[in-house]
Amino acid sequence: MQKINKNVVLALLSLTSLVFLLFQLYYYKFYLSQKSPLAAPEPPPNCPCVANNSRSVDVEQNGAVFSKVRGSLSDQDSTRWHVVRKFLGLISSHNIPVYLIDPLILGLVDKDIEQIRSSPDGPSPECKYFCAPRDFTTFALLDKTWKHEVGLFRTAEKMGFQWLKIINKDPRLDGMDDLSGIEIPLHYIFKLASHAIHLVVFYERSGNYLWHGPLRLKQHMDKKFVPFRKLHFGRYPGAYEKPELLLVSIDDLKVQIPKNPSSFLEEMSHSRFLECRYREARAFFQLYPDDASLGAVEFRKKAKSLLHLAALTLNKLGVKFWLSSGTCLGWFRQCNVIPHSKDVDLGIFIRDYKTDIIPAFQKAGLPLKHKFGKVEDSLELSFQGDDDVKLDIFFFYEEDDHIWNGGTQAKSGKKFKYLFPKFTLCWTEFVELRVHVPCETLQYIEANYGPDWKVPVKTWDWKSSPSNVQYNGIWPIDEWDDVIQIY
Repeated sequence: MQKINKNVVLALLSLTSLVFLLFQLYYYKFYLSQKSPLAAPEPPPNCPCVANNSRSVDVEQNGAVFSKVRGSLSDQDSTRWHVVRKFLGLISSHNIPVYLIDPLILGLVDKDIEQIRSSPDGPSPECKYFCAPRDFTTFALLDKTWKHEVGLFRTAEKMGFQWLKIINKDPRLDGMDDLSGIEIPLHYIFKLASHAIHLVVFYERSGNYLWHGPLRLKQHMDKKFVPFRKLHFGRYPGAYEKPELLLVSIDDLKVQIPKNPSSFLEEMSHSRFLECRYREARAFFQLYPDDASLGAVEFRKKAKSLLHLAALTLNKLGVKFWLSSGTCLGWFRQCNVIPHSKDVDLGIFIRDYKTDIIPAFQKAGLPLKHKFGKVEDSLELSFQGDDDVKLDIFFFYEEDDHIWNGGTQAKSGKKFKYLFPKFTLCWTEFVELRVHVPCETLQYIEANYGPDWKVPVKTWDWKSSPSNVQYNGIWPIDEWDDVIQIY
């Protein structure tokens, strides 16, 4: 009898343990899991979710409105929406203004921009934008608008985010006298579930533009934290105009976007930025001490003023230009104007030529000094600045495998051609101005000045000294009045 009682007791104990185990599994599934970051999330607009006594409540947090609907998450698309919503709630709770710069989403928004602008509640109840397939959603943050509060990251962790901060040195502090080692935050990654937010930090620079740095991981960082190669920002530094922002409702989320998304996307495709090479410039001046004479200082001051005026004039016309010839060499070799060059040189693709260029410069107080060539062939303009400082504008012509600009000798009508390998344009900062330079600068410089470009040359013959010059015939005498104009 005792033996039977023991078996019964063991059976009861086993049954009790099983019931307790099932209760724990039930409790974990239906209670604890609801406290996880994405458990029982609010569905995005028009999400195919299960509606169990669902109700909608609008909650405003520091200007950001989020529509909260109780329901259950059903697919990966809506996960992206929920991560974005939680991120916007995070930055809103800390009063941090961000704006959307994600190229995929802005591309979709741009197609519906008029409807989005005119509808305070968004274009449609469908989750069309933030539910679009992608690994990241990209936002921008202006550095001066927040204080790098530690509380932001503590709150992010409580909300379930994992985060990563990418820092690098601040190029704004670099100069001929100091190569700064001070590091600043350039990028943040906030990861939740299967989606991540890429927050790009923009800094204002002396040329009155915004700049973001490259994304370079330190050795100790987790290279697999997110698929970094898929990021749209960070492959290289970028420079942008300060955007005008517009507050809109997209997929039931209030968010700021560039007022003109298409312009921003176009700017993004040509945003690559090159820093001046201060380290190499310092090495150059150790070999060839800088000219600090009063004449050199005065010339550089006038050249800077002339370049700023030229940039202002061409930018108003919407004409893209770049530093060329000696001005480009000065930037690349010594981060400054070459004092013995006596002029400022700019390049413009002939496709960007406008008849308004000459009148615009004359109106700006720069009279035309000479006009050589014609739009179809070897056009070159020269404007007179203060004293003996002049502005030379060379127009470049594209061929299948090279690019060239022309030159004309006034007294003989001889033509010359200067050949360059094909190049693209990047931004840089030069004499406190955001300007273009050839991205392939070394090849551009070597084509014009040869392999010894690092050695200063004060005697220069434009007809024979350049490495890439070719004789190109003579202008017909009956065209001289049109192609050789001196004022």
